[in-house]
Amino acid sequence: MNAAIWITCKLALVTTLVLLVLGTPLAWWLAQGRSRFLRTLVEAAVALPLILPPTVLGFYLLLLLAPDGAIGQFSQSGLAFSFMGLVIGSVIYSLPFVVQPLAASFSQLDTRLLQLGRSQGLNPWQLLRHIVLPATCHAFVMAAALGFAHTVGEFGVVLMIGGNIPGETQVLSILLFDEVETLNFAQAHRIAGGLLAASFALLVVLYSWQKKRGHTRVAT
Repeated sequence: MNAAIWITCKLALVTTLVLLVLGTPLAWWLAQGRSRFLRTLVEAAVALPLILPPTVLGFYLLLLLAPDGAIGQFSQSGLAFSFMGLVIGSVIYSLPFVVQPLAASFSQLDTRLLQLGRSQGLNPWQLLRHIVLPATCHAFVMAAALGFAHTVGEFGVVLMIGGNIPGETQVLSILLFDEVETLNFAQAHRIAGGLLAASFALLVVLYSWQKKRGHTRVAT
């Protein structure tokens, strides 16, 4: 089980970091972009994993990551059934959990602050560092937490594109399924209980932090 824990945590951490790097400019464009029609199409594409059955997404990713697929052909043996394949699938599947909170926060930014920063000669990186990040840090915390937690709980997508290879692609959700299939309910209870406790604890911390932050803002 230790190997599954390590792979799960590594996958969630790598996926979250990639999503923050790629999702931030995407969320900014969705919040500030001028083309309403194009933004609507991109918003729908970003939100698609929320309603699309995971096995459907996993199936098409499997075709793309196979050795003869559009993405997998750039690797000698393809990217399916590998950790990198899990990362690609997880990034796509958890995309809305990172992009949507960021886009919502960016859309509420005071445009006068941005205009003032530009008038002071700040470049886009300086605007992000000195104005956007301080004003939206709560959204980044929420997005990172949701992206990490959602990746930990993935099942359908990782099973389709990663299979069940112990020590390489077997994450905790897949290991739990294995234990149930073999009627090893004692171990299944330990895995499920650990995931349940960790998920609940994360939500408690997030909600407590949000309420404390809200009280602090009111007090100031």
